[in-house]
Amino acid sequence: MIFGPEIQHHTIHIASVAYNTIFLGEFMQPDWDMFHSLHEMAEYHGAARAVGGCAIYVSDKPGQHDFNLLKKLVLPDGSILRAKLPGRPTRDCLFSDPARDGKDLLKIWNLNDHNGVVGVFNCQGAGWCKVGKRNLIHDEQPGTITGIIRAKDVDYLPRVAGDRWNGDVVVYSHLHGELVYLAKNTSLPITLKAREYEVFTVVPVEQLSNKTAFAPIGLTKMFNSGGAIKELNAEAEKPGTVNVKVRGCGVFGAYSSVRPKRIQVDAKEAEFEYDEASGLITFALQIPEKEMYLWNVTVEL
Repeated sequence: MIFGPEIQHHTIHIASVAYNTIFLGEFMQPDWDMFHSLHEMAEYHGAARAVGGCAIYVSDKPGQHDFNLLKKLVLPDGSILRAKLPGRPTRDCLFSDPARDGKDLLKIWNLNDHNGVVGVFNCQGAGWCKVGKRNLIHDEQPGTITGIIRAKDVDYLPRVAGDRWNGDVVVYSHLHGELVYLAKNTSLPITLKAREYEVFTVVPVEQLSNKTAFAPIGLTKMFNSGGAIKELNAEAEKPGTVNVKVRGCGVFGAYSSVRPKRIQVDAKEAEFEYDEASGLITFALQIPEKEMYLWNVTVEL
């Protein structure tokens, strides 16, 4: 897509590809196009590609790159944490117009192996003109909009949650780094100014036999944090123990209702931090020597 000089043209691009994917995503892998990594809307575009489940490629000039942004999309071995499906608008967005109605946010959902991801975008300000056959700016200064995030925004989440899931989730916000526990059928408010975005990792909570609860988030510095979780086995070896296989490197995050007794990475004890208020566990995973390597993480609660 050729973007016009107006900044609002970037927002209508994200809205257009998301709604087109409702149809096209049923029989093909949609292409959400390239973008410049060194641009004021680059983070907005990058977040959309991460939740879109599409190919990721940039059209940067040589030497003009934002590597901090690209590292949120691409691992050191060149692979990406690609979501499983074509990204689609959430059900409550299907019959709204988040580009022109002045009141709705665009939410795009996708699924990983053991969790979901929802990208939220304020796309207000521009839209397609059927008469002029081009994008037109209808609001030079779109306002701040508030919406909600909830577990059912990830349409297929029960398919990856497991038989014991009671409907509770934890939600981790990429930009703010906040972890919130959401009981079944509850929601979290989200407020975005014009051209702002946020990405939420939505993780089903595992209720363990020793009355503790656990939910692996993934690599918290990546847009699609939960894409790093490739295998999850709760209490397969002994009560109160969770085994997770993780791809990639960087800060790994998880929720635990109690401070873990011990965390091991590839059978070696790992140092970790635990926030009592939120239940957030964090520890570091090094750059693996092999491509596509899976770390074996064991958490004892």
